[in-house]
Amino acid sequence: MVGRNAFSHESGIHQHGVLRNRKTYEIMDPEAVGQHSSLVLGKHSGRAAFADALAKLGIHLEDEDFQRSFQRFKQLADRKGEISEEGIRAIVSEEANTATAEMQLVSLHVAGGSHEAPVATVVLKRDGEEVTTSAEGDGMINAAFVALQDAYGIAASLTDYRVSPLTSGADAMAKVNVIIQVLSKTYSGQGVSTDVVEGSARAIVSALNKAAFDRGALTTN
Repeated sequence: MVGRNAFSHESGIHQHGVLRNRKTYEIMDPEAVGQHSSLVLGKHSGRAAFADALAKLGIHLEDEDFQRSFQRFKQLADRKGEISEEGIRAIVSEEANTATAEMQLVSLHVAGGSHEAPVATVVLKRDGEEVTTSAEGDGMINAAFVALQDAYGIAASLTDYRVSPLTSGADAMAKVNVIIQVLSKTYSGQGVSTDVVEGSARAIVSALNKAAFDRGALTTN
């Protein structure tokens, strides 16, 4: 009864019931045995549990931002299972930069073998229309970087690249932070994913969006 999961709640309907009335699923006060009640956010968690987690983290989102962050949370939770508080913060931070983004990443595919250069194909959406580009690179992340530069029509160099694991395990979720340089200016970006290549692409897109906005217009491909 006093194990670390004794008062944890993960099921969506179960979590909603606990949020409305804890006595529904907790026959005793967790604090009476030196424990505390917690909601484990995962693929079964609904909007109510996600909103409660944001409130506990001191995060307030407008409805559109909330819906976008929740959808991204569900995508990652379906892959990972459980999302930590740090993961939630990273998701909200990433999605905050997509609201007015010039382009949004739709999909990324990287193909290649041990004896051939990888080829990355990226699909982005701008004003409801999709833009697709492909490029080779020295490694999967470099291939994605080259393809994204082609999509934006912007020549950039990657000056800083950092990966921070948010969870453990083979399917760990990671946060990628990048800094790119375009001419004499630098731009930062952040991406979150269970796939480090996808997370890197998301971070690069975030940075390139800032560069494109700063430039005033994108090159039409």
